Amino acid sequence: MAAPASGSCGFFVEKKKRFCKMIVGRGRRFCGEHATMVSLCERSRAELQSLLDKLRTATGDLHCDVDDRVLSHPVVEEELNNPQNGGSAHKHLKQQSSIVGHLEELGLLGGGRCFVEFGAGRGKLSHWIHEALKDRDPLKTSEDLQLLLVERCSTRFKVDGKHQDTGAQFERLQVDIQHLDLSKVPLIRKKKLPLVGIGKHLCGAATDLALRCLLDTPGHRAETAPPPKRLKTSEPAAEPDPDSGSVSNDPGAGSDHGPVSGPVLGLAVALCCHHRCEWHHYVGQRFFLQLGLGPTEFSAFCRMSSWATCGLRPTRQDRPPQDVTNQGGDDEEHEVAEEPDAVDGFLSPDERQTVGRLCKLLIDSGRVHFLSTRGFRGRLSRYVDASVTLENVLLTATPPPDCSP
Repeated sequence: MAAPASGSCGFFVEKKKRFCKMIVGRGRRFCGEHATMVSLCERSRAELQSLLDKLRTATGDLHCDVDDRVLSHPVVEEELNNPQNGGSAHKHLKQQSSIVGHLEELGLLGGGRCFVEFGAGRGKLSHWIHEALKDRDPLKTSEDLQLLLVERCSTRFKVDGKHQDTGAQFERLQVDIQHLDLSKVPLIRKKKLPLVGIGKHLCGAATDLALRCLLDTPGHRAETAPPPKRLKTSEPAAEPDPDSGSVSNDPGAGSDHGPVSGPVLGLAVALCCHHRCEWHHYVGQRFFLQLGLGPTEFSAFCRMSSWATCGLRPTRQDRPPQDVTNQGGDDEEHEVAEEPDAVDGFLSPDERQTVGRLCKLLIDSGRVHFLSTRGFRGRLSRYVDASVTLENVLLTATPPPDCSP
């Protein structure tokens, strides 16, 4: 195989059986198109060290940290103490209990609002929210409580079916979040109740899509922002401008004038799988660009973020047979990062874990920055112990006290 031409991209295009012919910048091995596609193990030690230096510089000045705040809610206690629940179910219950506890603490748990659960799965989080509210004011809860469950996949053993006769309005939408325009949902348009976004482990880009869906709905978008381009369903979604915010390719998105849904009161979303984030969906693009970082660094940091949960694994030569990555019992909700990005021998397991955590913090700080541009005060909290799940960070947001709706 011939080596790439001098000054040309070093990425081998398998389909064409040749190296990319694009000219690269001084000191770079890959063009902008292929730099984000290169795995960590394909990078030189100098490139990896440069990425680590950029990461440490960027995170050194961050004013965003993760605090320890493990909460619970009494409505889940009985089920937590049920001996019939296995270890995996018990871990999920602890996470759900803490999320409901955070909603309570933030003043988001109440009637007269619509909870939008992104990545709802079976709908267990909405189930516990309903259980927590149904005895407070039964009449008001039955009249003014809406729970919208958003899930792109067909799901078995859904629990929302058990609540159809309770009076509260449960509705399930099978749709990809990137194609969802909340201003078009009849349930939301009918009463225009205030919205609360929730989610338990929205993998990677799904978190960014949910934030845009919730906060950049046409009814809430700044009046100065132009309506998004109308796209055919066969067209790929346009890459969002860091300032504009919209990624929906719904043909009717942005066509209405005036608010068509209630205000957003806040959100509580458990984060995970940062290695599955994508630059063109990421809400913190402006934040990254202000730090002198771009899609190339973002892609590398996403790959490195998996070290936060895999960094303690021994390298291939030291690994005992049938070693399984600890995913906190969330096997159905997590996708393990690709093994080649381990970069054996470059860093110790403890160093890899530290780097992975810094990558997650940097990516999540961009999300907190995005929330601040939308008038919300974001917060990152370790909401359960690491023994429950290594993906134990919760993103919450509410308007400042003097700006609450």
